[in-house]
Amino acid sequence: MSNDLKPEIKKTLMEMDFVRKYEELSKKYSIENIQEEERLSDIDMVLVMEIIEKIAHQLGCSVSYDKKENFFRVEDTVQKELVFAVHIAIISDRVEFTWEVVHNDEVRLGRPWFSYARLLIDLNYKIRMPAFKNYDELEAILKESFDMYEEFKAILIKEYLG
Repeated sequence: MSNDLKPEIKKTLMEMDFVRKYEELSKKYSIENIQEEERLSDIDMVLVMEIIEKIAHQLGCSVSYDKKENFFRVEDTVQKELVFAVHIAIISDRVEFTWEVVHNDEVRLGRPWFSYARLLIDLNYKIRMPAFKNYDELEAILKESFDMYEEFKAILIKEYLG
């Protein structure tokens, strides 16, 4: 995949004001707001899967876990020719999101969120991954991220399917 965003992806991210929303999420759940003693020392991945499944099933999406690559995959097939997915990686006490879009068997997007701001604004522009100190915060981060995903998906469905 090239270093640029596909035109319809770039347009969608701009239309939904992705950078501002991701910055707000990052600031609201900043690693700086978590004291060392508040950090989860061991993440219960079974509980994480339950939280993700609860949210994903409300949206009609399937969930799987890629043990080899260590991420959760939430897949949403709109039509045979249009598939969306969200990859969720738990890195210590932070959450990394990657959106994937496949249209007509062509990958249109498959990058982590942090790269979007860099490609939209400046290659040196950084937004930190949101962090959590408990499972309630993780669930809140996931809910907000899926609200963003639903907006992203709705705009692209109109773009691809009219």
